Formats: sequence, C-alpha cells, structure tokens
Amino acid sequence: MPIQRMRCAAGALIALFTFAAAPLASLAKETPEKPTLTMAVGGLPGLYYLPVLAAQQLGYFKEEGLDVTLEDFAGGSKALEAVVGGSADVGAGAFEHTLFMQAKGQRFRAFALMGRAPQIVVAVLKPKADQLKTMADFKGAKVGVSAPGSSTDLVLTVALRHAGIERNEISAIGVGSGATVLAAVSGGQIDALSNVDPMMTKLTRSGAIKVLVDTRTVKGTQEVFGGTMPAATLYAPESFIQKYPKTTQALANAIVHADRWLQSASDADLLKMVPPAYLLNDSPLYVEAFHNVREAYSPDGMMPADGPATSLRALSSFDKRLDPQKIDLNATYTNDFARKAAAQFK
Repeated sequence: MPIQRMRCAAGALIALFTFAAAPLASLAKETPEKPTLTMAVGGLPGLYYLPVLAAQQLGYFKEEGLDVTLEDFAGGSKALEAVVGGSADVGAGAFEHTLFMQAKGQRFRAFALMGRAPQIVVAVLKPKADQLKTMADFKGAKVGVSAPGSSTDLVLTVALRHAGIERNEISAIGVGSGATVLAAVSGGQIDALSNVDPMMTKLTRSGAIKVLVDTRTVKGTQEVFGGTMPAATLYAPESFIQKYPKTTQALANAIVHADRWLQSASDADLLKMVPPAYLLNDSPLYVEAFHNVREAYSPDGMMPADGPATSLRALSSFDKRLDPQKIDLNATYTNDFARKAAAQFK
C-alpha cells in the first residue's frame, strides 16, 4: 500500500490551569515537550486502528497540543520498521512488537491500549471451501496476511498450531488490509485470508469467504489464545518515553479519549467522523463491521492484567527465537499514562 500522509492541524498551546487545579489534571494537560511528531500506523483504513483515526478526526491530538503526522503502512511489521529506523517517533501497532524488540535487545514500551481483542478473522475463499473445511486442511495453502510477521500472521499461526499445522507448511502472502485485499481475492492469488475489518465483513457479506476463526470478540479471542490477548497499542522506544513524558501523556490522553468515544458513538457519529475513502463505498457495511468489532476496543486504555503473559505465550509458539524466560514483561508496557488519562473522564 502506498504510504499515505495525514496531518492533524497544528495545536495551539494548552491554557494554563489555575493554581487550584488538581495536580493529576495539571500533569495531563502540560505542554508537550515535542508537539510535532510522526506516528507510524500499520493499516489506518482497518477498524483495528479506529481509535487513532478518531483521535485525529475529532481533534483530540490537537486538544492535547499535538501536531501529529500519521504515516500509513501495509501492516504492523512495516510500521515498526519505521519506528526502529527513526522515520517515525511512535508506533500504532500490536502489543507483541514490544516483546519481539526486547528479544532483539531493544526496549520498546506500550503506553496506551486500543484493542483488547485482535479483531482478526481467518477465512477460506469460497472456491476453496470444499478443500479447506477446517484449519487442519491448510497444509500447502496460500494464505493472505496484511504483512508477514504482522498480527494477522500471528493469529493465523496460532490457529494453525491448534489444528496441528506448522507455519512453514503454508505460504503466507502479504496483501495489505485495504483495496489490495480485494485484488488478491479476485485475482486468485490466495486460497485463504487472515485480515481485519471492514474488509472481512465486506467479503463475508458478498459471499466471497467462509469464516473459520474469529477474534473480533473477547470470547472468540479467549478460545484461540486461552486468555485476554492485547491487540493495538500506542508504543514507543523507552528512550522516547523517558525523554518526552509530557508528550507521551498527551498521546495517551488523546487515545483514551478516543477509546471512550467509541464506546458510545452512534452510527451517525461514526459515519460523520470516518473519511469517505475508508467506507468502501458502502456506509451500511462499515457500520455493520464496526458493530462486529466494537466489543474489542479498550474502554480505558489500560493493559489487562493477564494480557502480556497471554501474548508472550502465543508469541513464543509463533517464533521459537523468543525465549519466555528472557523477557521482562513489566518492561514491555506501562499503565501509568493511561491511568492518568482515564482519571480525567471520571
């Protein structure tokens, strides 16, 4: 997918609080040290990243004094590369990236949770449905993922393992998460697909796919992973968080604000907020897809207690180079910023 650049309007300086203001609120609204920054996103059109889109479209970044450029990539692994390479300051992507980076000797930390379920669906294309009736039949199949190494690849791999199939027994093909998915499906490039909404709802409605695994709900996620599986987060190098704590807090404030908005937004509110290009020329479809995944959004930006351990267990089965004994889970996330952000809405 070509990189799309989106810029939130420049934010004005936040007005100073009175002396009587609560210290917590004062901290949350202090002027960011780095008001202009770049965020790498692993597939902005997907509902997986809807809190980021909402924070941008509704002006929540601006309210926090931030001018954020969103750089969109075909998958989470590509967005991570941008953060690692320094072309982006922070990333919007799956929590598991922090685990992989720690295993490579680099400290990254998630500081605001957007998804408490992966929202990923594994499905077989209808022409192959008689051959690939269950995940156990996937040996030798060509399976589309947003990008190899991304969370769509992870969910696919875990589901395959449950069925007795190893990742190296299938061919994973990067197909992005937008219109490129339709091209891969219609062009016969793949036999099956692991991807996100609204694309998966669109393909289901058209009869193009048959769903086999669904992690758009907390229940479905627990069936696959055996616990709460944290999904989309805001993450950054530990060095960024330590150097720019006020900026990190401002980002967390905006995302938690968006998380909360999504809990009660009406269909009309949603359609007014989302850019027309992301609606796939079918507003009712987009709304249906949103309701399919709404439960997956975090209500408060906080990492669930069992989430990191569940993720580590899944990842160590996904990549044998990841040794659970060598990972410090407490260094992969923090709830400090989300907790302060959530306190503003009580």
